[in-house]
Amino acid sequence: MHGRTVWCDQWTPRRARRVEEDHHEHRRQKTVVVTGAARGIGEGIALRLAKDGHHVVVADLGVMESDLHQTAKAINDAGGTATAVVADVTDEASVTSLVAAAAEAGDGLDAFVANAGIAQVEALLDYDLADFQKILDVNITGVFLSYRAAAKQFIAQGTPGKIIGAASIVAFRPFAYLGPYSATKWAVRGLTQAAAMEWAEYGITVNAYGPGIVGTAMWDLIDEKLAARDGLQKGEALAENAKSILLGRVSVPNDVAQLVSFLAGPDSDYITGQTILVDGGIQFS
Repeated sequence: MHGRTVWCDQWTPRRARRVEEDHHEHRRQKTVVVTGAARGIGEGIALRLAKDGHHVVVADLGVMESDLHQTAKAINDAGGTATAVVADVTDEASVTSLVAAAAEAGDGLDAFVANAGIAQVEALLDYDLADFQKILDVNITGVFLSYRAAAKQFIAQGTPGKIIGAASIVAFRPFAYLGPYSATKWAVRGLTQAAAMEWAEYGITVNAYGPGIVGTAMWDLIDEKLAARDGLQKGEALAENAKSILLGRVSVPNDVAQLVSFLAGPDSDYITGQTILVDGGIQFS
């Protein structure tokens, strides 16, 4: 018959092995690392990925160890699987150890969420050089080390993988008094694109998420600093900035976590090199 494809594949040992491997892959619990997971957006991402059925390796600094273990406990108590690892994303050896620990705790590594980041509200003229270097170390060097370590692990495994980084709305539209923070998030956006170009041949996708105004400790600090600068009461600076949100509310960590869930899952397999805004409609990319 013309115009019709007839399936006539034979059941060979090779095909049987491939089907068995595909079945194993479907059954296998995937392992995901989330840095900066002790609180805020990172905690929200970790909880969502655990809900998706992943073994989540939550990581944060030693000073956050108590909160970090609370994140892991919340996941395990809910019937999920979590492993807590103390790590410093600015230290190459620490990031390498984190990836190795994750691959050992799970059955290899499947995704890495480079969420760890810091912000500081300060006028550029008053910005201290040491503070400037610190924000570069965490927000750029930390993301680079995380991206690279994850990619090396995927390549060594001979498997595809998902790398997801924390950008921000300020990767598209900088905010005054968040100059260095804005610069680092522009850099994350560029690094994400370059990594996607270089690692596509290995089946590795690299994307980033760009939150807007989120109800976390970071935005509490921003509100406090802006309020002090402008003579406002607590919450007024945040409320003023929130007027630009088309959907009418400040976002919560789960808004971001839902996007990361998509980027970490199979439905995003054909997306790479993108920084996707999740800001309620403040900035159009």
